[in-house]
Amino acid sequence: MMRARPAGKTRQLARALQRQRGLTLIELMVSVTIMLIVLAALIALFLNVNNTQREMVKVNRQIEGGRLSVFVLENEITHAGFWENYMPEFDDLTVSGVPAKVPTGNAPDPCLPYSAVNWTEDYKRSLLDMPVQAYDAVPASCAGLLTNKKADTDVLVVRHAETCIAGMPNCEADTLGKLYFQSSFCGTQKPSDFDLTTAGFATMMSKNCTTPSPKRKFISDIYYVRDYAETVGDGIPTLARSRFDLSATGLAQQPPVPLIEGVEGFRVELGLDTLSKTGAAVNYTQAISWADAAVRSSPTNRGDGSPDGNFVHCSTASPCTADQLINVAAVKLYVVARSIEVSPGHSDTRTYNLGSATLGPFNDRYKRHAFTTAIRMTNVTGRRETP
Repeated sequence: MMRARPAGKTRQLARALQRQRGLTLIELMVSVTIMLIVLAALIALFLNVNNTQREMVKVNRQIEGGRLSVFVLENEITHAGFWENYMPEFDDLTVSGVPAKVPTGNAPDPCLPYSAVNWTEDYKRSLLDMPVQAYDAVPASCAGLLTNKKADTDVLVVRHAETCIAGMPNCEADTLGKLYFQSSFCGTQKPSDFDLTTAGFATMMSKNCTTPSPKRKFISDIYYVRDYAETVGDGIPTLARSRFDLSATGLAQQPPVPLIEGVEGFRVELGLDTLSKTGAAVNYTQAISWADAAVRSSPTNRGDGSPDGNFVHCSTASPCTADQLINVAAVKLYVVARSIEVSPGHSDTRTYNLGSATLGPFNDRYKRHAFTTAIRMTNVTGRRETP
């Protein structure tokens, strides 16, 4: 015979069974919906943070590329015209008569391969006296070398002697067949004496006038922007450099190597020192005329080391002449850096001021940033400054 359960125990059992009952279908669907909403919000937040981080990386790379390109060019131009003890006669304030061998006419060919016949003394001297040249198109002699130049960008040529002595620690070894520069320190020789050759180096003397002066490698760098980085057609505008050196094909400007990716705009303007402190024009066909002949201060027909007037742009229509290039006292650079990858949702409708020119609008999805700097030609201006 079964005993009847007390009413209290029955109620306890019912409550226990009720507590053990699972979720209803509606409750489960509501829970899943809430979880999906939370998950979607987390995914959206993750994607937004990830996209923001990716854009920040692009912008940082773009700005870093622009800054690096300006730094490289600025450092190069700062050394332009460094020829140790050499000084052109037209800049030598100790010369009493009319300076000899003042370059006139056309600027030197920047891509002329070295040879004893073609590299005459006048040509060599013009390379030293015009350490900076600029073009808006590839010079004819460089056409086979500076290929794929990006439209509306300039070409910059910078020359100087290596800042370290060949063969010394942390400097390139003295290599037979390479081109080296040597100037004189001996008091019996003129500051305008020099050697720029591949062999010999026994005529330019050090201060004791008995031992040869040190040799420094001749540096001639050509910078330009080409429309690819590593592979033709990759679409990445890149700052490239061709350096004068010795290779299996001879002593000449070497094939360009990529330096900095993302450089899309490049413009060069030159500041010319064409007036003296008194405001008179520079005139190298005359001997130096001093404002005070007794103390020889402030020559009235020589430059004072400061650029005068507007900076000039060397173009095919109006190429810079030797008369202008021997008086370059400063270089103004305009660089536009572009991101390597597109930014979805972005449209570049801005224009970029590059001195006397404007770049853009591009109306594409790349981000860009413009950089401007002016560099003083210290090796030129320093010898023109007077009290």
